[in-house]
Amino acid sequence: MSRIELPDFGLERGRLVVGGRDITMVLILGIALVALAIAAHPLTNNIFYTENNLTNIMRQWPSYGYGLIALGMFFVILTGGIDLSVGSVLCFSGLLAAGCSLWWGLPVWVCMLVGITSGVIWGMINGFLVSQFDLAPFVVTLATMTTIRGACYVLSPVALTPTDPGFRGVTSKLIGPFPPAFLVLILFLIVATVFFNRTPLGRSTIAIGGNRETVRLAGISVKKGLLTAYMISGLCAGTAGALIASRSGTIQPSAGAAYELDAIAACVIGGASLAGGKGKIRGVIVGMLVLVLMNNILSLRGVESYWQQVFKGLIIIVVILIQSRSRQKD
Repeated sequence: MSRIELPDFGLERGRLVVGGRDITMVLILGIALVALAIAAHPLTNNIFYTENNLTNIMRQWPSYGYGLIALGMFFVILTGGIDLSVGSVLCFSGLLAAGCSLWWGLPVWVCMLVGITSGVIWGMINGFLVSQFDLAPFVVTLATMTTIRGACYVLSPVALTPTDPGFRGVTSKLIGPFPPAFLVLILFLIVATVFFNRTPLGRSTIAIGGNRETVRLAGISVKKGLLTAYMISGLCAGTAGALIASRSGTIQPSAGAAYELDAIAACVIGGASLAGGKGKIRGVIVGMLVLVLMNNILSLRGVESYWQQVFKGLIIIVVILIQSRSRQKD
């Protein structure tokens, strides 16, 4: 059978494009910056611009749902899928990394590597089930989310707190003005950008979300693309879990609960289409920034956590409405 030329699927000169939805990212980031300016007014007596707070933001950005797991979720969303298990994977990886240090006294780098590897394995399981059996990603990752969360409590029903000072030192010592976790996120973003813009596998991952059947007829392995996307999601969640365990010096078996919602929110705010095939790396970065700035500002203003969830939900609704109108005009 002859090969079929693969359509562009929103790719332009090897880059991800989303048409007029760039205005959404600019608008949302602008709103966040206006809120920041109001909150940071001298009369409010808050501490947003202090060195400790800005450093804390750079530590939070990579570790929580606004950072690494949002980037991993972006890979999956591009294929038209979803990964609801990332919060549980994050917890399991963090617990395993902390356990390796506390129980067996392994070197810190080995503990981190074991935790990250476990994330990749869980991602591989998700990808295998979705790609090989053509199961719905929502159902598969919902099931693994519950399974992995149970495994977290089996691994340790109580919080783990490694006694090795070097374990916490992985993320507590600054590299220049930056926390190590922040530099890890930047590295992941650079690699992801190169992957999507410069590699055939990256381009085919995007194309899978655009039209899976056409990709298959073009001789490109859909199964390989799906497996890769979920493994990368597991890698990002596993790395985030290891970083969180190191940053806080302790980790609970309930850690990471609902982080998948923040990850999805960051992607949606950044303009990624939940239908797959469309999105931008820089859009995800904007989504991450919006969430971390919003949570930080509201915390400084003393807003209760449940009201923060309300504001977050309202922002997502506004973004979806803007994107819907944008698609109707395209």
